[in-house]
Amino acid sequence: MTASTPAAAHHLAELNVATLRHPLDDPRMTPFVEMLDPVNAAADGAPGFVWRLVEDGTPDATGLRPADEDVIVNLSVWESREALWDFTYRSGHLEVMRQRRAWFERHVEAHMALWWVPAGHRPTVEEALERLAHLRAHGPSPRAFTFASAHTAAERLGGGAGAL
Repeated sequence: MTASTPAAAHHLAELNVATLRHPLDDPRMTPFVEMLDPVNAAADGAPGFVWRLVEDGTPDATGLRPADEDVIVNLSVWESREALWDFTYRSGHLEVMRQRRAWFERHVEAHMALWWVPAGHRPTVEEALERLAHLRAHGPSPRAFTFASAHTAAERLGGGAGAL
């Protein structure tokens, strides 16, 4: 990849981790669990959606626990920062965000990381957790950032090997 590669050849990956207040089969988690299928279906059909992680044989990734036994992960890829922003904050997903404190612990460090990937690349959970760890250790950069500290795909490409 060179600096002349067009930014359109890149998509935005996102990882979000959430520490459960209760096990998913606890009645206090029922409202969240009942929202999973409709919210995932809305994401799948949202403009700019590319891909999301699912566990084999299931419609979501809540059974995967790569970060800790009480931590669930959401990993997805979007055509642009704007597409992800619109889904996150301008759709029915916002209702889940408003209620998240009932289901998830408040994180004291970054719980979401964004980064640019070549179009067609599907990030692994290990890659995603490394990006989150990088963000936590070094702060926002073209390698891993947040909505509030966004970097462009062009910055990623121009940032040298450390930005990849």
